[in-house]
Amino acid sequence: MSLPAVLLAADSSPSPTPSGSPTVTVPSLQDAQESATNAASWVEQNWSTWLAIGLRVLLILVIAAVLRKFVLRAISKLIERMNRTVESPEGSTLGGLLVNAERRRQRSQAIGSVLSSMASFLILGTAALMALSAFEINLAPLLASAGVAGVAIGFGARNLVTDFLSGVFMILEDQYGVGDQIDAGVATGEVIEVGLRVTKLRGDNGEIWYVRNGEVKRIGNLSQGWATAGVDVTVKATEDLDRVKATLDEVAEKMSKEEPWNELLWSPIEVLGLDSVLLDSMVVRVSAKTMPGKALTVERELRWRIKRAFDAADIRIVGGATAPAEEDAADPAAAVAAPSVFSNADSPQSAAASPIAPQRAVAAAPTPK
Repeated sequence: MSLPAVLLAADSSPSPTPSGSPTVTVPSLQDAQESATNAASWVEQNWSTWLAIGLRVLLILVIAAVLRKFVLRAISKLIERMNRTVESPEGSTLGGLLVNAERRRQRSQAIGSVLSSMASFLILGTAALMALSAFEINLAPLLASAGVAGVAIGFGARNLVTDFLSGVFMILEDQYGVGDQIDAGVATGEVIEVGLRVTKLRGDNGEIWYVRNGEVKRIGNLSQGWATAGVDVTVKATEDLDRVKATLDEVAEKMSKEEPWNELLWSPIEVLGLDSVLLDSMVVRVSAKTMPGKALTVERELRWRIKRAFDAADIRIVGGATAPAEEDAADPAAAVAAPSVFSNADSPQSAAASPIAPQRAVAAAPTPK
């Protein structure tokens, strides 16, 4: 390019304003019309996509709500079925007494609550993830983060997870319930509250034990089915067995007819026979099935009645399996002779018994001259 052309181009370029302030451009009506036209065209192009996404999310929510309602209704039907009274297969009175309506109601409510919570969490959680995927949100980072967080929480709170799972299986298997007398290994007492993580026990001295479900390795339930009351009666080996058995049968028959023992006893009191025979004593075993948790009460009353009946029948109850015969204690001073007065050298008897000492001859005095 030549020099004149460069100078001509420089003269034709606009010079800056003296004030130096920027020029404000006011949009015209034509510009506004173009912006509105562009927005309308953009909405027209994307409304079908929005509608499809909205319909998809709505369909997901409707299906989730219907499925949740159906599942909760099925759980309610299951709980109602569990609450029904179960007839004894043999039609016996004992089988009817074993059915505890309150116990079954508490257990069914706990199971229903756990199942309903788990079903709601799974259904609503899955619906939320599907709704997010409908908006074309990449769920891979979210799921990966949730997986890592779940692993971290699982390692950090493994005891909590163990307690929760143990509580769920404990309720499903009906291992124990409120009001049961149990031996949990770490503590023993009456169950006053059952939770998914902690079980509360009332001890014999009134203390409250908080036992984590994950720490319980074994459960001894003393309130399920029935209890056994057993009393061992130790009598002398010389007693008449027929008379002892007749006395025990009389006590058992009388106790079975009186209230409230006729309700606590679920089977007749039986004299099982001789439990052991020793040289100087023998043990007679008496047993009966009782209402759960009432075995100790029945045993105490049975011992009371047996003692009074044996006293009336002049049957002696010895203190143990090898009760020795009572003998008079030997007097340790029996082989010692009585003290004698002759042992004292100053006594008159000792002086009288001592020999007489010989008298010495007295020299004659000289006669005076």
